[in-house]
Amino acid sequence: MYTSYESPFSTRYASEEMQYLFSAEHKFRTWRRLWIALAKAERQAGIPITEEQIAELEAHKDDINFAVAEQREKEVRHDVMSHVYAYGQQCPKAKGIIHLGATSCYVGDNTDIIVMRDALELVRRKLINTIGLLGDFAVRYKGMPALAYTHLQPAQLTTVGKRATLWINELLMDLEEIDHRIGSLQLLGSKGTTGTQASFVELFEGDSDKIKGVENFIAHEMGFASCVPVSGQTYSRKVDFQVLSALSGVAQSASKFANDLRILQNFKEMEEPFEKNQIGSSAMPYKRNPMRCERICALARYVMADTINPAFTAATQWFERTLDDSANKRIAVSEAFLAVDSILNIMMNVCDGLVVYPKVIHQRVMKELPFMATENIMMSAVKKGGDRQQLHEKLRQHSLAAARVVKEEGGENDLIQRVCADPDFGLTLEEVQAVLRPEHFIGRSQEQVEEFLEQCVKPLLAKNKTLLGEKAVLKV
Repeated sequence: MYTSYESPFSTRYASEEMQYLFSAEHKFRTWRRLWIALAKAERQAGIPITEEQIAELEAHKDDINFAVAEQREKEVRHDVMSHVYAYGQQCPKAKGIIHLGATSCYVGDNTDIIVMRDALELVRRKLINTIGLLGDFAVRYKGMPALAYTHLQPAQLTTVGKRATLWINELLMDLEEIDHRIGSLQLLGSKGTTGTQASFVELFEGDSDKIKGVENFIAHEMGFASCVPVSGQTYSRKVDFQVLSALSGVAQSASKFANDLRILQNFKEMEEPFEKNQIGSSAMPYKRNPMRCERICALARYVMADTINPAFTAATQWFERTLDDSANKRIAVSEAFLAVDSILNIMMNVCDGLVVYPKVIHQRVMKELPFMATENIMMSAVKKGGDRQQLHEKLRQHSLAAARVVKEEGGENDLIQRVCADPDFGLTLEEVQAVLRPEHFIGRSQEQVEEFLEQCVKPLLAKNKTLLGEKAVLKV
């Protein structure tokens, strides 16, 4: 256990559910279901395959004799034929019709598509739960004024809940892409060695209707609407790129969220959950590092970089197929899913326990608000008889002077005191403070939150209510 490499996706990050989808057991059980589907389809099309043979295959679809397959592979150096042999050992009556007319990609490629579909469904479920958690958060803080930033410099105000809608909106975009990928996936089907179905032409004596019927039967048996219309030996490797691109989108959105929260934690406005016995630093006991969000960013970077693997694979397939895709894709595709699963586990955990510090948020707003309120202050002074152009210049001078106090002397923003002491404005402290109400500077933030949740989020959650309520428990 301690003397060989173990993937941190298995030991630290990814859920058991996602790991199982890419496990040897799930893979080879799916192979057997594909062999059963092929046998049923061929029997229905007139090949002399008996119900007894199919029943025998069904009886052993899950109890895989791994040791027999592994020993056989050492002898023949072929994984598919090793498992054909092992299945045949358990099904002596049916062994002669297992894999009839098929090539290795019949089980290999079709299984890859099935696993990606199931893994996308799992990603989809976790995305929806993350959206639900952030939606609850947005409702709770829809009207709380907070500093907004452009160029990471204080700009006009927003609300804490409005900012959360920005995170949610990108996740909705990702969900739309995931749904598109799930809906557009097609099985390879039974295309044969170079995609011409020549072996099935021989098997069915040139009857194209039967050949197409076999494919349709297999597709529906495995839960798909159709098979790809044309192919070489494999399904187009562009499919892997498209799927990983969708996963990259999730990683990008999660990283954006995590980076924002890391900055907000530095500002002490918000922070990720911090457990009672958690240690932030080995050297600095006082630290509360945003380690969950840092991990999201690290894994997201991996996924985004990983997307280039299937791009190169798709671009370098020679004619009807070449095998330099195999070793790369079994790593690149599986680890992208494991990483996104890990990212969403962490993000659900963070979103379920986000900590907000309203007093700090208000304090930071009030330090900047006098600068933002200068136009409103100027309008109030003009209403009392002031000269707009003269007041504009005075506000510019007072603002620069107040900024110097803050930046050069480390003092508090005294712009308001300067304005109240200037007789040209004719405003009392109470009149100026009446202008400095943060809720007057948030625009339509609260309404936007309410409209967005009502129009975009609630219908989604209602439609998928059976998927909600998932909790993510982190290993480390």
